[in-house]
Amino acid sequence: MIDLKVNGKLHQVDAAPDTPLLWVLRDNLGLTGTKYGCGIAQCGACTVHINGQPVRACVTKLAAVGNGAVVTIEGLSNDKSHKVQEAWIAEQVPQCGYCQSGQIMAAVALLQTAPKPTDAQIEAAMTNICRCGTYQRVRKAIYRAAGIKA
Repeated sequence: MIDLKVNGKLHQVDAAPDTPLLWVLRDNLGLTGTKYGCGIAQCGACTVHINGQPVRACVTKLAAVGNGAVVTIEGLSNDKSHKVQEAWIAEQVPQCGYCQSGQIMAAVALLQTAPKPTDAQIEAAMTNICRCGTYQRVRKAIYRAAGIKA
Protein backbone atom coordinates (compact mmCIF):
# COMPACT_ATOMS: atom_id res chain seq x y z
CA MET A 1 0.00 0.00 0.00
CA ILE A 2 1.20 3.46 -0.91
CA ASP A 3 -0.05 6.66 0.73
CA LEU A 4 -1.15 9.26 -1.81
CA LYS A 5 -2.57 12.70 -1.07
CA VAL A 6 -5.09 13.69 -3.74
CA ASN A 7 -7.38 16.72 -3.61
CA GLY A 8 -6.63 17.24 0.06
CA LYS A 9 -7.43 13.66 1.13
CA LEU A 10 -5.00 10.90 2.03
CA HIS A 11 -5.61 7.61 0.21
CA GLN A 12 -3.95 4.23 0.61
CA VAL A 13 -3.41 2.86 -2.86
CA ASP A 14 -2.71 -0.75 -3.73
CA ALA A 15 -0.60 -0.25 -6.85
CA ALA A 16 2.95 -0.90 -7.98
CA PRO A 17 5.33 2.07 -7.57
CA ASP A 18 5.93 2.15 -11.34
CA THR A 19 2.22 2.48 -12.16
CA PRO A 20 1.49 5.73 -14.01
CA LEU A 21 -0.31 8.24 -11.80
CA LEU A 22 -3.04 8.56 -14.44
CA TRP A 23 -4.15 4.97 -13.94
CA VAL A 24 -4.03 5.23 -10.16
CA LEU A 25 -6.25 8.31 -10.30
CA ARG A 26 -8.72 6.79 -12.72
CA ASP A 27 -8.73 3.11 -11.81
CA ASN A 28 -7.91 3.07 -8.11
CA LEU A 29 -9.52 6.34 -6.99
CA GLY A 30 -12.30 6.73 -9.57
CA LEU A 31 -11.22 10.25 -10.53
CA THR A 32 -12.04 10.08 -14.22
CA GLY A 33 -11.81 13.80 -15.02
CA THR A 34 -8.13 13.30 -15.84
CA LYS A 35 -8.09 11.85 -19.35
CA TYR A 36 -5.83 9.49 -21.26
CA GLY A 37 -4.81 10.98 -24.57
CA CYS A 38 -1.50 9.87 -25.98
CA GLY A 39 0.39 8.07 -23.20
CA ILE A 40 3.66 9.85 -24.06
CA ALA A 41 3.20 13.25 -22.36
CA GLN A 42 2.60 15.10 -25.60
CA CYS A 43 -1.10 16.01 -25.63
CA GLY A 44 -1.70 17.19 -22.05
CA ALA A 45 -5.15 15.63 -21.56
CA CYS A 46 -3.79 14.02 -18.39
CA THR A 47 -2.41 17.21 -16.80
CA VAL A 48 -2.68 17.36 -13.00
CA HIS A 49 -0.76 19.32 -10.38
CA ILE A 50 1.80 17.94 -7.97
CA ASN A 51 2.69 20.53 -5.35
CA GLY A 52 1.21 23.19 -7.62
CA GLN A 53 3.24 22.23 -10.68
CA PRO A 54 1.55 20.88 -13.82
CA VAL A 55 2.65 17.35 -14.72
CA ARG A 56 1.56 14.81 -17.28
CA ALA A 57 0.07 11.99 -15.25
CA CYS A 58 0.42 9.42 -18.04
CA VAL A 59 4.21 9.32 -17.61
CA THR A 60 4.51 10.24 -13.93
CA LYS A 61 5.09 7.10 -11.90
CA LEU A 62 3.30 6.69 -8.59
CA ALA A 63 6.67 6.45 -6.80
CA ALA A 64 7.68 9.86 -8.21
CA VAL A 65 4.80 11.55 -6.38
CA GLY A 66 6.26 10.67 -2.98
CA ASN A 67 4.76 12.93 -0.32
CA GLY A 68 3.55 15.40 -2.94
CA ALA A 69 0.05 16.78 -2.99
CA VAL A 70 -1.84 15.90 -6.16
CA VAL A 71 -4.70 18.06 -7.42
CA THR A 72 -6.95 16.89 -10.23
CA ILE A 73 -9.73 18.72 -12.07
CA GLU A 74 -12.13 17.37 -9.43
CA GLY A 75 -10.06 19.12 -6.76
CA LEU A 76 -10.35 22.63 -8.19
CA SER A 77 -13.94 23.02 -6.98
CA ASN A 78 -16.96 20.85 -6.47
CA ASP A 79 -19.33 23.29 -8.18
CA LYS A 80 -17.31 24.71 -11.12
CA SER A 81 -16.70 27.92 -9.15
CA HIS A 82 -12.94 28.13 -9.72
CA LYS A 83 -12.24 31.31 -11.68
CA VAL A 84 -10.70 29.35 -14.57
CA GLN A 85 -13.67 26.98 -14.76
CA GLU A 86 -16.03 29.97 -14.75
CA ALA A 87 -14.01 31.63 -17.53
CA TRP A 88 -14.06 28.40 -19.57
CA ILE A 89 -17.84 28.32 -19.34
CA ALA A 90 -18.26 32.04 -20.08
CA GLU A 91 -16.03 31.85 -23.16
CA GLN A 92 -17.63 28.57 -24.31
CA VAL A 93 -14.19 27.01 -24.76
CA PRO A 94 -14.99 23.30 -25.18
CA GLN A 95 -16.29 21.71 -28.30
CA CYS A 96 -15.81 17.99 -27.76
CA GLY A 97 -14.45 18.70 -24.27
CA TYR A 98 -12.04 15.78 -24.07
CA CYS A 99 -8.87 17.83 -23.52
CA GLN A 100 -10.48 20.47 -21.36
CA SER A 101 -9.61 19.17 -17.90
CA GLY A 102 -5.94 19.11 -18.88
CA GLN A 103 -6.23 22.54 -20.51
CA ILE A 104 -7.85 23.97 -17.37
CA MET A 105 -5.19 22.46 -15.10
CA ALA A 106 -2.44 23.94 -17.30
CA ALA A 107 -4.16 27.34 -17.25
CA VAL A 108 -4.53 27.27 -13.46
CA ALA A 109 -0.82 26.54 -13.09
CA LEU A 110 0.02 29.37 -15.49
CA LEU A 111 -2.08 31.88 -13.55
CA GLN A 112 -0.44 30.83 -10.28
CA THR A 113 2.96 31.84 -11.66
CA ALA A 114 1.84 34.66 -13.97
CA PRO A 115 -1.37 36.25 -12.66
CA LYS A 116 -1.50 38.66 -15.63
CA PRO A 117 0.04 36.55 -18.41
CA THR A 118 1.19 37.89 -21.76
CA ASP A 119 0.50 36.17 -25.05
CA ALA A 120 4.04 34.79 -24.98
CA GLN A 121 3.56 33.36 -21.49
CA ILE A 122 0.27 31.75 -22.52
CA GLU A 123 1.87 30.21 -25.60
CA ALA A 124 4.80 28.89 -23.57
CA ALA A 125 2.62 27.39 -20.81
CA MET A 126 -0.29 26.05 -22.84
CA THR A 127 1.29 23.14 -24.66
CA ASN A 128 -1.82 20.98 -24.47
CA ILE A 129 -3.28 19.81 -27.77
CA CYS A 130 -6.90 20.53 -28.71
CA ARG A 131 -8.05 18.65 -31.79
CA CYS A 132 -11.10 20.92 -32.05
CA GLY A 133 -8.80 23.95 -32.33
CA THR A 134 -10.34 26.13 -29.61
CA TYR A 135 -7.01 27.83 -28.89
CA GLN A 136 -8.37 31.37 -29.33
CA ARG A 137 -11.16 30.65 -26.85
CA VAL A 138 -8.61 29.15 -24.44
CA ARG A 139 -6.62 32.40 -24.62
CA LYS A 140 -9.76 34.49 -24.06
CA ALA A 141 -10.72 32.37 -21.07
CA ILE A 142 -7.25 32.75 -19.55
CA TYR A 143 -7.45 36.51 -20.00
CA ARG A 144 -10.94 36.53 -18.45
CA ALA A 145 -9.74 34.52 -15.44
CA ALA A 146 -6.82 36.93 -15.06
CA GLY A 147 -9.13 39.95 -15.26
CA ILE A 148 -7.55 41.15 -18.52
CA LYS A 149 -9.73 42.57 -21.29
CA ALA A 150 -9.05 40.56 -24.46
